Amino acid sequence: MISTRVSELFGLEYPILQGGMAWVADAQLASAVSMAGGLGIISAMNLDAEYLRGQIRQYRETTDKIFGVNIMLMSPHAEACSQVVAEEKVPVVTTGAGLPGRFIPMWLEAGVKVVPVVPSVAIARRVAREGACAVIAEGCEAGGHIGDLTTLTLVPQIVDAVDIPVIAAGGIADGRGVASVLMLGAEGVQCGTRFIAAQECSVPPAFKEKIVSARDIDTMVTGRRLGHPVRALKNSYMLEFAKRERDSSISNEELEKFGTGALYRAAREGDMETGCIMVGQSAAMVKETLPARDIIVGMFDQAEQLLRKTGRWVS
Repeated sequence: MISTRVSELFGLEYPILQGGMAWVADAQLASAVSMAGGLGIISAMNLDAEYLRGQIRQYRETTDKIFGVNIMLMSPHAEACSQVVAEEKVPVVTTGAGLPGRFIPMWLEAGVKVVPVVPSVAIARRVAREGACAVIAEGCEAGGHIGDLTTLTLVPQIVDAVDIPVIAAGGIADGRGVASVLMLGAEGVQCGTRFIAAQECSVPPAFKEKIVSARDIDTMVTGRRLGHPVRALKNSYMLEFAKRERDSSISNEELEKFGTGALYRAAREGDMETGCIMVGQSAAMVKETLPARDIIVGMFDQAEQLLRKTGRWVS
């Protein structure tokens, strides 16, 4: 059994978090992951506070296991959703797409554990000073909004920079990924793409089929011109976005408008051509859909077996 400070901090059977993916990470998936021994996360995404409150209460009708909420800080509803997290005394909050400092005192006062996603050493140090109990070091292999550094380079640098536990994310879909980031000093993992292919995930079957059939070169990144690059599977939408991004006659406002609703079309309507299929580079490593419990147990059994063999290289 692999046990770390992350396991102890959240009382988990396995030190694994499910990513807070917009239009994917709902109460249904979060409860499945938490009941499987990990930490399920509900995404607040761009929706309002009452949607989030409803998801939290739906989760609590299913299980009393620990869970978290992800706040996307660039959302227009970030402040109201942050207040709901405090009011509902959500056990854990993860954050992305911005700096959470203005909300951390309120969350800490409510007893909420704060775990920001960080793309750099400087931001990791800052949130640690502000009261974060752990950080998620997410490399650019991840799906959705990404930074510049790879998981391999980002994780050890953040481990060296902060005293709180580091959770690795980006490119992790099996036990080899778990074992590798533990060797880099991480004490847990966050997985998004792998859990989209969980049987309990509510995305349309076509979305899961795209992941299972993905090749190693099938993702691409767009949005750098807008300042918030996004990784997703190549399709008609992503290729058209890239074409428009290169066209200087198209304004940033027009480009933003073209992107509006694209993730919803893929994750909720099953549109695999004009929707944005946000997944990470690890999609090509996912070969089948499985129950969340089988995904987690399989990953950590494999990681444990690999770590037990590491002595063979040392004489």
